[in-house]
Amino acid sequence: MSHSICGVDCGKCTHKGICQGCVASNGRPFHGDCVIALCCQNKGHEHCDKCSDISCALKERLIAEFNALGMNDMGEITELNAINGFYINLEYTLPSGQFVKMWDDKKIYLGNQIEIKGTTKYYGLAADEKYLMVSEYGEAGRDAKIVLFKRWNETSSPDSLS
Repeated sequence: MSHSICGVDCGKCTHKGICQGCVASNGRPFHGDCVIALCCQNKGHEHCDKCSDISCALKERLIAEFNALGMNDMGEITELNAINGFYINLEYTLPSGQFVKMWDDKKIYLGNQIEIKGTTKYYGLAADEKYLMVSEYGEAGRDAKIVLFKRWNETSSPDSLS
């Protein structure tokens, strides 16, 4: 299970004992979609390295979307990583006081964690093929709040991820 669609070394994953691997599962390692695998499949490729892009066009589009939000205390986003849903699926507090989970534990998203300048809190960035979200939370995901949740990819055609 050391090969992956996106190039991540599956042998280093802490969940390799419960994961089928994305190659063996056709891009659904935890029985949920992977945004990177969907992008490759939509382009007709088996692996990201088969893509003719020098850099990942999907990541570049999402990085541009996050940077266009203009959140000064977030700083510039330069990288997004493949992240299992169970890592980012925190209980977010809504203004009404209700708690909600926004993501699917079984999916693989693109995201990052950015320290909020001048605080001990973080911004959590997450995106799939349709939505992007910025959340704010403290150490170990405590007191998570949604800062922004929006549709970023208005098309639903197979090549909309490329």
